[in-house]
Amino acid sequence: MTRANTRNTAPLVLVVDDHAATRELYSTYLRTQGLRVLVATNGAIGVRMAVASRPDVIVMDLSMPMLDGWAAIRALKRHRGTARIPIIACTGHVEGGSGEAAIDAGCDAYLLKPCLPEHLLKEIRTQLARASQRRA
Repeated sequence: MTRANTRNTAPLVLVVDDHAATRELYSTYLRTQGLRVLVATNGAIGVRMAVASRPDVIVMDLSMPMLDGWAAIRALKRHRGTARIPIIACTGHVEGGSGEAAIDAGCDAYLLKPCLPEHLLKEIRTQLARASQRRA
């Protein structure tokens, strides 16, 4: 298998966040770790991109313009083509119960910002492993 083919089969991560610096930080780091990355600037674009590209994992901010992360998560979990894609909420929402509310909305994991890229990568790998076990 050539290096190009290896790169093409790497897991695809969709990062949905309205802050350019956050998108750049996470996407750059994840690419250096061998993952393929798509980025979206709000929930509406994120939902469209997820439906079209079927990523292996979605990293979703919760507070965004157009369509917030809460609504985007619900839409993705209702859509037959994206319902089984693991979603990691990565947000600055620190109010009591936000983590539980994110899980109730359909997230598979919840990380608080500021979240180091290494911690995000660890959670992405955990979700990829879980998804692989469910398919087996």
